[in-house]
Amino acid sequence: MTNTPYFRRVGLIVPSSNVTMETEIPALLKAREMVLPDRFTFHSSRMRMKAVVKEELAAMDADSIRCATELSDAAVEVQAYACLVAIMSMGLGYHRESTEKLAQATSDNGCPTPVLNSAGALIDTMKEKGFKKVSIICPYMKPLSKVVVEYIENEGIEVQDFLALEISDNLKVARQDPTAPAELWRKLDVRGVDAIVASACVQMPSLPAIEMIERASGLPTISAAIATTRQILQNLGLTKIAPGGGVLLSDHLARAPRVA
Repeated sequence: MTNTPYFRRVGLIVPSSNVTMETEIPALLKAREMVLPDRFTFHSSRMRMKAVVKEELAAMDADSIRCATELSDAAVEVQAYACLVAIMSMGLGYHRESTEKLAQATSDNGCPTPVLNSAGALIDTMKEKGFKKVSIICPYMKPLSKVVVEYIENEGIEVQDFLALEISDNLKVARQDPTAPAELWRKLDVRGVDAIVASACVQMPSLPAIEMIERASGLPTISAAIATTRQILQNLGLTKIAPGGGVLLSDHLARAPRVA
């Protein structure tokens, strides 16, 4: 008789039009299952949002308490709120307020649960890794991209350069070629930066490009989805390793000579 594996339940708070978070984060954790014994299941609750504009983002964020409460009904072990720009557009430092608010909702529902968000995960990870200066790729319109830059810089991390793809339709963001950042990063000024953020958005796919950029640039390359995955593992008390997650989820840069 074999033992039934213990699955770690991961809750995902997802914009209704987001189709990438439930692809990239499970892909990383399923790849981890190939090298480590931990097993995962994924459980989502959705907030309505179609266009990445400030008004829809604010309305969506107001719905996050319902999502956190619903997921706590399922006794998930950690919850991850995935919409970086929604958090950052709510005001400087809001990732902390959101985390506290949603954690309180789970506690009020009788199932206290650690809660994180992609905005806080990206900020906290850059601080933990000692990244003082970065260049970033955003899918957003320029005004929202500048909000993201201001938010990151308010946390003490300099944004040397950013690229705004200026896509407001959230489904169009998801339809971007996931390998495109492997070339887009070349449009950035990366002189003297500590890292490249290949996707400052959990809806913009970039996972296949992460280690390609590391090999070409010789620089640590991260994304909101990878930072979120790292913080999920941290909250579960698990080793922060997942194949395909670049230096952030391994002990070294993708191994290959620099070609850029």
